[in-house]
Amino acid sequence: MKPHPTAYLRQQTGTLVSRARQVRHTVRTRATSLTKNADAWRELLKSKDFAWLWTGQVISQVGDGVSKVALLWFVYNLTGSALKMTIIGILQTVPPLFLGPLAGVFLDRVPKRMAMIVIDLTRVVLLSLIPILYTMGMLTLVWLYALVFLIAVVSMAFSPALNAAIPLIAKRDQLMTANALMQSSATIGQLLGPGISGILIVLMGPQNVLYINAATFLISAVCKLPIRLQKDIRPSAVETYWQGLFQDLLAGFHFVFREQRMILLLMMVAALYNVGATGFIYLLPVFAEKVLHAGPVELGWLWSVLSVGILITTGWLAWKKQPDTCSQLWLIAGSAMIAGVAVLGLNVLVTPIFAVVLIVAIGGAAGLVTPIVSAGLQERTPKELLARVFSFFNTGTMAFAMLGMIIFGWAADALGPHAALVAIGCVKIGAAGLTVLLISICKRNSTIMAV
Repeated sequence: MKPHPTAYLRQQTGTLVSRARQVRHTVRTRATSLTKNADAWRELLKSKDFAWLWTGQVISQVGDGVSKVALLWFVYNLTGSALKMTIIGILQTVPPLFLGPLAGVFLDRVPKRMAMIVIDLTRVVLLSLIPILYTMGMLTLVWLYALVFLIAVVSMAFSPALNAAIPLIAKRDQLMTANALMQSSATIGQLLGPGISGILIVLMGPQNVLYINAATFLISAVCKLPIRLQKDIRPSAVETYWQGLFQDLLAGFHFVFREQRMILLLMMVAALYNVGATGFIYLLPVFAEKVLHAGPVELGWLWSVLSVGILITTGWLAWKKQPDTCSQLWLIAGSAMIAGVAVLGLNVLVTPIFAVVLIVAIGGAAGLVTPIVSAGLQERTPKELLARVFSFFNTGTMAFAMLGMIIFGWAADALGPHAALVAIGCVKIGAAGLTVLLISICKRNSTIMAV
């Protein structure tokens, strides 16, 4: 029996009204969520301490982006070897690899603000020595490698100190936003730095561009002077500075490898991802010259394009509500897959326009990994262990990064840049597969997910 037309009309009208209310509720909920996320941005940037820290990072990262292109281009032109150029990356990796855990113990015993200021000022001096020695005719390749190594020894402590300082400023529910904003500061610097660097290399010469980086580290140190952090060291830490060093180191290892399996899981995923990511970054000059036939100006813009992708996804992540652990791993898996396919695509779509699109995708995928991992570590780590945990984490990822630089540098020299790109793409896809496997393990075994 068919319903009466009036009753049927009322029924359909009621259904439409109900759906309209659901849509309105959904829109209001999403609008409220966006408002809260925007408030989190504003609250952090209105904080004097976070604003000064963020500003200093933007300035220093601009200088770092300027010198990164200049240094690699200088070495590549000097030697004509991709492998010798990647030695720069290896030298920057060795100190965190072997001294990182000890640096973490040291940083957990000293005020983080003062540690960052001292590190910045030391880098000012060491970076300035490179162009000074070159002007005096004393800068050999050996001296250049030595200075790069010393800068890396000093710099290895900055990232753990910065990551340990963020929870002393931001609230627990602001950590994802704070890390995304901090990565955005680095990305803004990397976006502007390489493009500026290509022009400055032509105007000043690559070695003199390093003066710009030294000046930005000086400004960064000044920006940290007004910052006030929460109490971040134990009262007895300075008095017993040389006591219990080995015990503190073991305590950090025990926390990472026994107490917090989730931290170890994140370390494994990020380390494998960094094998391909770091290899691609350090071989970008070779790809630019051999595949795209680009010069230093075009290389600078390609590096900036990579940062555009990072900036886009970093901004999206800062607005997004902090997801659960499995959702975080799914984001990382998707990022690794997209990056792997994009790197393989560079072997096929070698025109500048397609190369730009693919490099944006590679950068965008990379932009999701670091804030997710950093927020996960900060959320699960006591304040007195933060520097140690991030030092251990950096050591693991750096070990794999160094392996990637050696393998892909050799592949580029012996087999050509196309073969190196294929290898990098396959490693990134492999990282995506490993992440999916770890997600399934996490779902089956709740003890791995325990906090």
